[in-house]
Amino acid sequence: MQQQRRDAILQATAALAAEKPADQVQMNEVARAAGVALGTLYRYFPSKTHLFVGLMADRVDKMQDGIHRRKAPAGTAADRVFDVLSRATRPMLRQPHLTAAMLNSLNTADATAVAEVGHIDRQVRSMLLTICGVDDPGPQDISLMRLVQHTWHGILQSSLNGRISADETEDEIQLACRLILAPLSGASS
Repeated sequence: MQQQRRDAILQATAALAAEKPADQVQMNEVARAAGVALGTLYRYFPSKTHLFVGLMADRVDKMQDGIHRRKAPAGTAADRVFDVLSRATRPMLRQPHLTAAMLNSLNTADATAVAEVGHIDRQVRSMLLTICGVDDPGPQDISLMRLVQHTWHGILQSSLNGRISADETEDEIQLACRLILAPLSGASS
């Protein structure tokens, strides 16, 4: 029952934030759309930041499930990471308000106050290292993947702000993967 309520809240949030900017999405509106009491919503998600980070965590879980179901792409580690990130980016760019809300919440949330922030970072990093074939990542491998994550977020933000086109977004993600991941150790090619 708790998972059903949580899922309903996240689905309502996604639907509302797909239509309008996050600052126009009201918590009482989310509760009403999810069919839960406002107090229930706040028990699960004490703030809009918690709510959008929770939604991002849910999306990352689904992304990981999709990766496990698909055959790993061929090519270099950079090619494989680009494949995963570009597959994640396309639907995100089709929902700019929702993506902006999730990214802004993820980037502004204090990891000590919103536990899912660290979970998202670690999960994405682990997923990308696995795609690269790095079974026992060293400190440099982890740092390189963290740089890819930060760069990806920045490129997404630039695209959402209208600074670069969708084609430029893909090109820049691919270039970032190639440049940053060149020294990745232990990656299977």
